[in-house]
Amino acid sequence: MDVLGMIYNELIADPYIKEQASGRIKYYEYPETGNVTAPYIVIAPLDAPLPKDYADNQWLTYDCLFQIDVWSKNRILTETIADKIRDVMWKLNFAQSSGPKEYEDGIFRDARRYRGKLYREDFNNL
Repeated sequence: MDVLGMIYNELIADPYIKEQASGRIKYYEYPETGNVTAPYIVIAPLDAPLPKDYADNQWLTYDCLFQIDVWSKNRILTETIADKIRDVMWKLNFAQSSGPKEYEDGIFRDARRYRGKLYREDFNNL
């Protein structure tokens, strides 16, 4: 199951996110402070997907935990993009939890964590 790819595809499908960060949505790759000339989004799993929700001795779902960071030089833009990401993740059944907000060297960072469950891809064949 390519959860990172699924999240990326959903983020880039949002017109606002695509307009603001197209080409700068990365997995695991955090930008150097001096390279943040436009908004960056970083998707990072915080844990391996865990089997959850059992029935008839079979696990049915993956419990996933991700952190999605938004980096930019504009505080309002950073928060607006992070809010749009929250809306996209909600549609994917991921709930937001806390994460760090930072400001350093002229860069605003809003990092939010998302936990959600996804059904197995082979669910109908169990």
